[in-house]
Amino acid sequence: MSFIVENIAKIKGRIKIAAENSDRNPNEIKLLLATKTVSAQNIKIALETGETLIGENKVQELIEKVEILKTIPYQKHFIGHLQTNKIKEVIKYADCIQSVDRFELAEKLQKRLEFENKSIDIFIQVNTSYEESKFGVSPETALDFAQQIKQFDRLNIKGLMTIGLFSAETEQVRKCFRLLKTIQNEMLQRDISVNELSMGMSGDFETAIEEGSTIVRVGTTIFGKRLYPDSYYWTESK
Repeated sequence: MSFIVENIAKIKGRIKIAAENSDRNPNEIKLLLATKTVSAQNIKIALETGETLIGENKVQELIEKVEILKTIPYQKHFIGHLQTNKIKEVIKYADCIQSVDRFELAEKLQKRLEFENKSIDIFIQVNTSYEESKFGVSPETALDFAQQIKQFDRLNIKGLMTIGLFSAETEQVRKCFRLLKTIQNEMLQRDISVNELSMGMSGDFETAIEEGSTIVRVGTTIFGKRLYPDSYYWTESK
């Protein structure tokens, strides 16, 4: 059996345990395969286990892999920072953009979608860790931002996304996820339908589930560690 298949089974088991320990239904939580630099062949192995959701960080990889995997039904989320000059390509291939983080991007998405007579699902990215190295609207401006872009009828706001603090201190990471949950509740009270929370990755997804995550983005724990930063060559995690 492929190590990818084994790793997916392990992750699903951990999701189930984390959900049950939090008095949640495991079926409420989706596994998104984070496939940055993962080859189409390895993605195919993962999809053949029954998984249906992948997330790409780079537009060029999204395009290349879509062409190779076009005979397999699955949902494609774009989870990386989106430059406005890549909008045309992304809306052609992605089903959802999880990284909407500025008004200019939302406005240009709306205009392009109007031109193509399409709409797309989006998540608002929030920088809950307050790290300068990360993208996302600030927690303090997230509600105003959501209300601003709610006017764009081609953007279907589905949820919120965040990247937790890169820290070995679980409780510090937990604060990021708890903050996103608080923001979600505020938005729901204002009739902004952010029903999904995309938070939690390989190192912290169980904590994210405890705090309400509905989508966990897992890559390294499934596909292994990259040998080279921007290559398609991976090695199995030990």
